[in-house]
Amino acid sequence: MNTPDPKSHWENVYETKNPDQVSWTQKKPQTSLAFIHSSGLGKDAKIIDIGGGDSNLVDFLLEEGYENITVLDISSKALEKARQRLGKAADKVKWITADITAFEPAETYDIWHDRAAFHFLTTAEQISQYVSIAGKNTSHFMILGTFSTKGPTQCSGLDIQQYDEHSLSQQFEQDFEKIKCITEEHITPFGTTQHFVFCSFKKV
Repeated sequence: MNTPDPKSHWENVYETKNPDQVSWTQKKPQTSLAFIHSSGLGKDAKIIDIGGGDSNLVDFLLEEGYENITVLDISSKALEKARQRLGKAADKVKWITADITAFEPAETYDIWHDRAAFHFLTTAEQISQYVSIAGKNTSHFMILGTFSTKGPTQCSGLDIQQYDEHSLSQQFEQDFEKIKCITEEHITPFGTTQHFVFCSFKKV
């Protein structure tokens, strides 16, 4: 059986499923917000949410007065859903449809945030492309959340790469120094538990 290319896969997911039907939905992304607050940067900080899809993080950041938010996702359908949800407030956000491994940013970001996108990259080439793009285009902090070694091995029908504090830090050690890692149990909309590792890093 041929697996569809990533873009087709994710367009189909967002075309056919509502937020309460996908495992990654969070009502309020508390951990991400706490890490962003702990950066100590002001409301004018340039924040990019990688694989943000139709996540609610952007809603809370706008509500708190952050002014420079970019949301990137491979699925244009996901971003369309987020824009519809936000209504007029969506005009304050930059929306980018791109595969992160081929992303060519036009600017650098103070905070690079990624919850549950990086772990879908499973080949050495994809991982090194991501690491390089994040390193070149982040000026202050990176916040990364992936499935931990106690977490699922698949998500949305795709294999994922599990990480722990050490292996995640190791991937990015050339450009980033670990500040803090926590583990977190995410309860999905259907009541199952997913084990995450979340780390914040400072640009070296």
